[in-house]
Amino acid sequence: MSSERFTFQGHTGAMLAARLDMPEGPHLATALFAHCFTCSKDIPAVRRISARLAGAGIAVLRFDFTGLGHSEGEFENTTFTSNVDDLLLAAAELDRRGMAPSLLVGHSLGGAAVLAAARRIDSTRAVATIGAPYDPGHVTHNFGDALDKIAADGSAEVPLGGRKIRIGQGFVENVKAEAIGPEIAALKRALLILHAPRDETVGIENASEIFLQAKHPKSFVTLDDADHLLTRPQDADYAAEVISAWAQRYLDLRPPAPPPGAPEGVVRVSEADSEGFLQDVNAGPKHHALADEPEAYGGTDRGMSPYGFLSAGLGACTSMTIRMYARRKGWPLDHVRVDVCHDKVHAQDAEASHEAKIDRFLRVITLEGDLDEEQRARLMEIADRCPVHRTLERSSHIETRPA
Repeated sequence: MSSERFTFQGHTGAMLAARLDMPEGPHLATALFAHCFTCSKDIPAVRRISARLAGAGIAVLRFDFTGLGHSEGEFENTTFTSNVDDLLLAAAELDRRGMAPSLLVGHSLGGAAVLAAARRIDSTRAVATIGAPYDPGHVTHNFGDALDKIAADGSAEVPLGGRKIRIGQGFVENVKAEAIGPEIAALKRALLILHAPRDETVGIENASEIFLQAKHPKSFVTLDDADHLLTRPQDADYAAEVISAWAQRYLDLRPPAPPPGAPEGVVRVSEADSEGFLQDVNAGPKHHALADEPEAYGGTDRGMSPYGFLSAGLGACTSMTIRMYARRKGWPLDHVRVDVCHDKVHAQDAEASHEAKIDRFLRVITLEGDLDEEQRARLMEIADRCPVHRTLERSSHIETRPA
């Protein structure tokens, strides 16, 4: 996953800090992530979910709402409505980059915000919420005795998540007045609701209310014993995997089609990334694969290395040759597995000088089935008759000519 940091203008004109996580492979869709109340784009759960979605080909924009994290502005002057406005501006920034979001993901109050914003983002096709409240005013339950002080003084510091956050009266009044039920009922987008039954911050009844208000297509998935902030890595990973799997039904997550196939009998290798080593490999008109180099050698590790393909050819041919012989003999061979490793070794036994190196393929063959020792020994002999084995043992002539 590659990640780009940038800023864009929020609803007050303040610059909001954002991070765009991009897939290493094909970019199949874009998601916009709204973090939980008073959290930031960089909390562990958000980072893990974003990384998992990027791994599935979904780019993710996560940003800090006004006055939070690395964003400018005063949080005490914000409201739920202004948070929705920031979301709309984030979507507009993605659209400006040619990456209009088709998936909105919101955590906690961010979940309520994406539900309120979804109908105003035309590109949205699917919405996923995590531990979201049905009533945005639910968040004020966490303010405790500070509500009276906020009402009296216009603002007050409220202890939230182990730190003090200054909350303004405007936020309290606005969030209590918000009702997202009508927005949910008129959503007209696929909806996924993720919620933990034991969530002590936002009760499971909120998920029920959202589900009942929503029209189909809608789905609910329990997060079992996860806490509200998904602090355990496995809970955040599970949420991301569910979202990416679910989204495939509603977003076009098919990778770009491979280049046109080569003629029958021709293996055509075409450069897929001029800045790296990624290659499209077409074997005839039907079969496509990717070749690459590991990251340690300057590649992006999105396909087998050339020597990996060579080892695969030896392993596949060995397995096929053994199976063909056992089938013809009617022997009880249940399964064949061939492990192949390749390296270079000093050519002490070769006719070349001792400084020269030759290629060595270590082939480990596993034969499963009710075979006697004689049958096993014979099949191991047959492995050496594999055509690719014989090709590698003999010297080959390679002729090269321009197209």
